[in-house]
Amino acid sequence: MSENSLRALLDHVRDYAGVQQKNDIQQLAAILRDAVPPEYPNGDDCAAIATADGYQLLAIEGFINRFVEADPWFAGWCGIMVNVSDIAAMGGWPLAVVNALWARQGPYAEKIMQGMVAASQAYQIPIVGGHTNMRSQQEQLSVAILGRAQQLLSSFAAQPGQKIVMAVDLRGAYREPFLNWNAATSAPPERLRGDLALLPEIARTGLASAAKDISQAGILGTLAMLLESSRVGADIQLEKIPRPQNVAWEEWLCSFPSFGFLLAVNAEKCGELLECFASRDIAAAVIGDVTAERHLWVSSAMERGLFWDLQTQGFVGL
Repeated sequence: MSENSLRALLDHVRDYAGVQQKNDIQQLAAILRDAVPPEYPNGDDCAAIATADGYQLLAIEGFINRFVEADPWFAGWCGIMVNVSDIAAMGGWPLAVVNALWARQGPYAEKIMQGMVAASQAYQIPIVGGHTNMRSQQEQLSVAILGRAQQLLSSFAAQPGQKIVMAVDLRGAYREPFLNWNAATSAPPERLRGDLALLPEIARTGLASAAKDISQAGILGTLAMLLESSRVGADIQLEKIPRPQNVAWEEWLCSFPSFGFLLAVNAEKCGELLECFASRDIAAAVIGDVTAERHLWVSSAMERGLFWDLQTQGFVGL
């Protein structure tokens, strides 16, 4: 890849809506900071509240209105799936979800709920309550989840000298018209649950210290959020990123995979960690290094481009 091509690729990813939506959080970060106690810093996939025997995990996801309107069944499924991924990214097990649903009169609410119920059954996560408004002017969905963990994986625990590992289920396809890489809805439910169970086992055995599930911000945007929380940087090798065949980098770096995680790992533990994912046919690779310099660099062949300067420019600002 030429220098101009790499620069154009990074510019494209920075301009992608998922990244810009994360940047918007900075507008509220200063206000929110006054309400966040030091023991519960914002920036992880879940709030982790210490208990006598581990941690209570709490998270919530809201969905873009046009996504809910365009694909209400899949939006309902994702309401469960992305929350379960947030719990797994912290090294935890999900317990239950609640939802808030707004919809117009008609089939939308039914399709959203059918998708949620299908995912609830597949992941074996009960829906225990919520709020419903069937007389809204548009479709809106938000889902919150409760979980438990004994040992945490955290966005605040990456350290210079560690390796960045990416793990992703490539056994899927895009669910158009959005860049959602769907490897879940047609997978055997027991496989979905077994794959997610890898993360709490990784936390228990200490194979990784930090993790984050790849979200709407894509691979590089999600990594930038992890690095910002840990106050570190990274140097990534583009061609080492696991990628489906016949998918362009412009699409893949902006994609939201149904199972995708970034982890910070000590070098001597990389082999064992990669074997954990390989044992379940999940693609995983070491894609770069954590650095003390707070910049996110991406290299391709002989070229190197700066994706984000975290030293001078916040990503979400939390």
